[in-house]
Amino acid sequence: MNIISSILRHYFDLRSDKIAEAETIARIKADASFRGANLWVLIFAIFTASLGLNVNSTAVIIGAMLISPLMGPIVGMGLAVGTVDLDLLKTSAKNFGVATLVSVLTATLYFLLSPYKEAQSELLARTAPTLYDVLIAFFGGAAGIVAIATGGKGNVIPGVAIATALMPPLCTAGYGLATGQWLFFLGAFYLFFINTVFIAAATFLGVRLMGFEQHQEVLPERARRARHVLMAAIILTLVPAGIMTFSLVRKSLFNQNVGRFIDNELTWTGTQIISQHVDRDAKLLRVAVIGREVNKNLVAAAEQRLPDYNLEDYHLTLIQGTQSDSLLHLVGQLQTSKTDYKQTAIQQSQQIHDLELTLDGYQRYETLSAQLRPELQVLYPEVQALSLARTLVQRTDTALSTPVVVALAETSHQHRLSTEQTTKLADWLRARTEADSLRLIIVSE
Repeated sequence: MNIISSILRHYFDLRSDKIAEAETIARIKADASFRGANLWVLIFAIFTASLGLNVNSTAVIIGAMLISPLMGPIVGMGLAVGTVDLDLLKTSAKNFGVATLVSVLTATLYFLLSPYKEAQSELLARTAPTLYDVLIAFFGGAAGIVAIATGGKGNVIPGVAIATALMPPLCTAGYGLATGQWLFFLGAFYLFFINTVFIAAATFLGVRLMGFEQHQEVLPERARRARHVLMAAIILTLVPAGIMTFSLVRKSLFNQNVGRFIDNELTWTGTQIISQHVDRDAKLLRVAVIGREVNKNLVAAAEQRLPDYNLEDYHLTLIQGTQSDSLLHLVGQLQTSKTDYKQTAIQQSQQIHDLELTLDGYQRYETLSAQLRPELQVLYPEVQALSLARTLVQRTDTALSTPVVVALAETSHQHRLSTEQTTKLADWLRARTEADSLRLIIVSE
């Protein structure tokens, strides 16, 4: 055991690399201050990060995180609790409050002035934190205090600034205030709170493990009170994050089960699936297919195997369209037929190509509708289901046909969309699908 213990100490002991404690504490105290240059750098970083979120640029957001000094007072609070330095704790907490307020106000001002207020994916990603964000903040904070206490070796500090992502949540909170979307504000600010608490907690543990000297003049009762406050903040932060993570994991497992059921049980020769939708309220799995008509007995047999995929509460509904069937049937005919005439072969090849493009269009919009659902749930929670399809509109006065994307949105009777919301939803779908022409149909169930 002594040999193992000495080997572990040789490779994992941090104290041998630790620089003078006074130097480490001086660096942290300097970074925790928000006056003059530090405050202006923070404001410019917030503007940069807000621009990155506005134009959906990951590179710009990363650049803003690298220049932001926001992590200083958070590390200062963790060091203060670890060394029982109440003066440093008060100073760091005060500077942290000032930095947070200035950041949110700056982001709010930017988004109030910005003419483009569409919520992009980079912004939406900061509105629903989970336990994974807790782990990222904790391990990032641990790497940060180790790097600071050992002289900042390597590229650890810039990496921690990117991984813990303190800036984007504050900018998203400002966006929520500027646009009046309180769920955005609360979700983003909660993510920022998670990062703050667990970077400070990791700093506290790192300081204690590396044996930083504690202030002797502080009463033990006050030291215990400071540690209890930190533990209470950790517990209060973990509970909602755990609930969100459980919901996320359960939803992911459910989607995996639906995908496995469709891949394994709904594979019939001559039939292709073009869309699928799960109605959680009605407990229905709707699947639209094209091609050869599927016998009702096959559908019933597939439905009986739903319990094998933990979908025993759901029923299967198969939607088969005659127009889609004729398209796939024509593709089969053209692919199997042979002709001795070159011109006929060229025409058939062109028809096959056109029909394959049509079928690809079905699959493209099926995939796109699935990709848009997370954004749709945030922007338009009244919409319970969305289906996208491409069709051709044949005009009666001419022989021309016009390609149109049809969007079918389902809402409940209790939560119907207003005329203004319907117009905005149509404009948003037209932009996201990049369609020249889009028809939006609202159905209330």
